[in-house]
Amino acid sequence: QVQLVESGGGSVQAGDSLRLSCAASGRTFGSRAMGWFRQAPGKEREFVAGISSSADDTYYSDSVKGRFTISRDNAKNMVYLQMNSLKPEDTAVYYCAAYRSSTGWFPKAPNEYAYWGQGTQVTVSS
Repeated sequence: QVQLVESGGGSVQAGDSLRLSCAASGRTFGSRAMGWFRQAPGKEREFVAGISSSADDTYYSDSVKGRFTISRDNAKNMVYLQMNSLKPEDTAVYYCAAYRSSTGWFPKAPNEYAYWGQGTQVTVSS
């Protein structure tokens, strides 16, 4: 089992930065790929960023590429999402997720992730 708790969300102005954190527990954390997803009101849950277990491979949605950076520290059981140059369109609840297995990876597919945090709200005003 993997338990995930997000933090770091808040209300900011356009152009500001935030760093989201995801604290994980479970002895298999270091062997799983991790992802960040977001969901705005009335919209489908959307892939934001993914990182492999060893952090040697990352993926980003086109809408955040160049602005957001995903990272992890397996020794601390932490995953991060650095969010720069925030836009109002980034407003959503952000979720941390752990992949369902230690082998294979479909980074952008929400149903491939087995464990989810409760979400943290990010609000960006113009």
